[in-house]
Order: sequence, then C-alpha cells, then structure tokens
Amino acid sequence: MNYRCPICLQPLNLNQMTWSCSNNHRFDCAKEGYVNLLPVQKKRSKDPGDNKEMMFARREFLNKGYYQAMSDRVNQLAVQFALSAVRGLDIGCGEGYYSHRLQQQMVSRGEFALNGVDISKSALKYAAKRYRDIDFCVASSFEMPFDDNCFDFMLRIYAPSLDVELRRVAKDGAILITVSAGPQHHFALKELIYDNPRPHPDIVSEIEGFELIHSERVEQVLQLSDAVDIQHFLAMTPYNWKFTAEQKQELTKQAFECELDFKIEVFRAN
Repeated sequence: MNYRCPICLQPLNLNQMTWSCSNNHRFDCAKEGYVNLLPVQKKRSKDPGDNKEMMFARREFLNKGYYQAMSDRVNQLAVQFALSAVRGLDIGCGEGYYSHRLQQQMVSRGEFALNGVDISKSALKYAAKRYRDIDFCVASSFEMPFDDNCFDFMLRIYAPSLDVELRRVAKDGAILITVSAGPQHHFALKELIYDNPRPHPDIVSEIEGFELIHSERVEQVLQLSDAVDIQHFLAMTPYNWKFTAEQKQELTKQAFECELDFKIEVFRAN
C-alpha cells in the first residue's frame, strides 16, 4: 500500500488501525476496514458524494445483475489489455460492485491487488464491510492519496477526475478503462422528461497523457417489471430529481423498458 498524507503529501504508515505520516497527521481505520483520507478542510459539504438512499438504491439494483453485461465486458477487456497488471485502482468505486467483480476476474489469472477510492463514506462503509480483499479509502478523485506512478491498471465508471491526476498515479504504459454514457443511454427516461430529447454526444474521448487504443459500445434493452426494481433504477439515475413523486409511482405500475448504451474506452499511459 502506498497511501500518502492528503495534508502534507508525506508517506503514510500503518500502525495497528491508524495511518500516520512523519508530521503526525493521523487517520484511523473505520471498523468496516476503510480509511477516511478526506480532511474536513477539503470537504465541500458535510457528507459529500452519494447519500445512503442513493447508495442503497444502486446497490440493490446492481446486485440484481442488470448491468452485469457491461461489467463482464469491462473485465474481459481488463484481462485482454492488462494481462500482467498487479496493482489496480477503481476510481469512484461506490459500494464496490464493479470492484469486486473485477478483482475476482484479475486474481483468477494471477497476482493482483485492488484499491477503491470514492468520496462517499456511506458507500465505502458497505464496500469495505462486504469486500475485505480490497483496500478502500474515502478521498476525492481530484486529489487522490496515492504515490506517483503506482498503478498499472485503473478503472473509471461514471466518475469525474482530472487528467493530470490520472496520469500522476499511473505507471508508464498503465491501462485505463473508462465507461461513460453512449448516445442512446437511458433514452426512454429522456423521452418522459423532455419535449425534444437528444442523444448523448458521440465523441471520441481524449485524456491528456494517455492514448486511446480501443473503443466499443455495449447496448441492450433493460426490462423491468418489479416495482421495487423500477424505484431503485430511477433513484440511481441523474434524472431522478426531475420526476415528481406521483410520476415515479405511476412508472412502477407497469413493466418498463429503457435503453442501456455503455461506451467503453481503453487507454494506455504514454
């Protein structure tokens, strides 16, 4: 583990359940196993990131396997392009669904250690408690508490980050896989909200310090018939707040179909 102090950037060392640096900045591990490396002075709100309700909805929805096809393809590409990777990072890992599935896939082909970072303490409480073989920390993806050049594989699914920070923590030649919304992603929801819904822009991504070496889309139709699953789906999308309580209730009264369109891109650090 190569954590660095989020205050003075000195290396952190673990003594029992406390990480500390030479300047005596101290960070205790939570009982669930994660460590909070987001200092109070760097928080933009009292409880940043997804709240408990959003995290619970996403956790329950993902655990039903509705996004498994995308996760499977990400893991296949990880093995294909990062076969020799030994240390990975899941950026914006949330409650750990994708992290855990990636870890299982990568360990099956050899040595591999995975870190997960997310700004939501609620999400990491669940992730660290359930997935003990992954090291999780609360931190901002814009200021990650890791040494320079320490990861040879990184995953970023719907998470914001800075190009310069991605490149800083990546080794030369490291593989980065990103997942973002394809043109038709959740279009059925858009049709319920907007008079003239538009597809997501279909552009080739550019990340400074990385070269794009592969791009593809995973498309399918999400079919939901269970009212609770529909509620969870709505709650985990960025469109949730655009629906009234009455509209949400109406949507749960019948089967619902929605487009899933994931854009998966593979980059190599240069």
